[in-house]
Amino acid sequence: MPEILNHTPLPAPVRCAHIKASQHSRRGQQAARTLLGLVIILAAVYTVQGFLPALAWGGVFSIATWPLYTRACEKWPNAARGVLLPLLFTAAMALLFVIPLTLLTLQAIGEAQSALNWLEHARQFGLPLPEAIKHLPFGGPSVTHWWQAHLSNPEDISDLLGSLDSHGVAVTRTVGAQIAHRGTLFCFSILTLFFLYKDGTSVIRQCRVASCRAFGKRGESISRQIVASIHGSVQGLVLVGIGEGVLMGFVYLIAHAPHPALFGVITAVAAMIPFCALIAIGLVSLLLLAQGASLAGIITLCVGLTVIFVADHFVRPALIGGSTKLPFLWVLLGILGGAETWGLIGLFLGPAIMAALNLLWTNWTNRNRVEA
Repeated sequence: MPEILNHTPLPAPVRCAHIKASQHSRRGQQAARTLLGLVIILAAVYTVQGFLPALAWGGVFSIATWPLYTRACEKWPNAARGVLLPLLFTAAMALLFVIPLTLLTLQAIGEAQSALNWLEHARQFGLPLPEAIKHLPFGGPSVTHWWQAHLSNPEDISDLLGSLDSHGVAVTRTVGAQIAHRGTLFCFSILTLFFLYKDGTSVIRQCRVASCRAFGKRGESISRQIVASIHGSVQGLVLVGIGEGVLMGFVYLIAHAPHPALFGVITAVAAMIPFCALIAIGLVSLLLLAQGASLAGIITLCVGLTVIFVADHFVRPALIGGSTKLPFLWVLLGILGGAETWGLIGLFLGPAIMAALNLLWTNWTNRNRVEA
């Protein structure tokens, strides 16, 4: 009798209830797995949130130099199988940043010594009125009166410097802590770059599989758009900024500006953000005017404005927008908005985000137009 009951088929309502219960169980398990995955992802992001900028910089460096690295792998396959080629590329990228920073640091140390000597002389004898102030086209008497009342007397200079010294200690501690923090992030970025070079092929394959499973075929098109935008941003921001700095460095040298090489590097760094090179160029022009070289200062300012206009209105939009077919307004909003929101890394993340948004908008509007 029990054997007969075991082999007797369940009635239809019982079988349906069993199937529905099984389906509900699978849905509940799937929802639980999704929730668990989100919790793990959020916990991981919260754990490494302090190093997210370093990871982002490592990703930007690897994407920007990946075509060059793949060509080197094809040329030297034996070195690419181990750690030799990734190590060489990582060392080259590190030196690309360390060497200019070292030169700037040495130059700054020399200038700091000169500035300290100048401050000590001002503390003892006061600051004499520059000759250029006497020849100002307007406001000369007012500036002269203020200078003589506040800067010509050594006692006033000592009081001013004493108040600055009290704030200098706190500023020095803050700057030192920031330098140590930035140095740690830079080292971690270089370490991330090494592992991305070493395991880049595997990482790309896994990202493609994950993108295909999560978003389908359109996920890969969005990722290609982001990669193309980062390539264009590196060319349009870094290379154009270096070109502006080199060109203006020669202009500073011809105009006999003080420290043309140092101000050329400062101009190159500032030029990586659109329209910010004007600050460095304006400073050099003011220094030339203070030295009495009015014509050289005006010519330097005019040449700098021309270079900035051509670079920011023609060269950069062609390099950044040309690779992703982004309009100039989208490129400008991505650069400036990214820099304001994300900091320096936003110069590259901003255009990538706008490129992905532009692709989504184009696909959506084209699909709706076809359906209409």
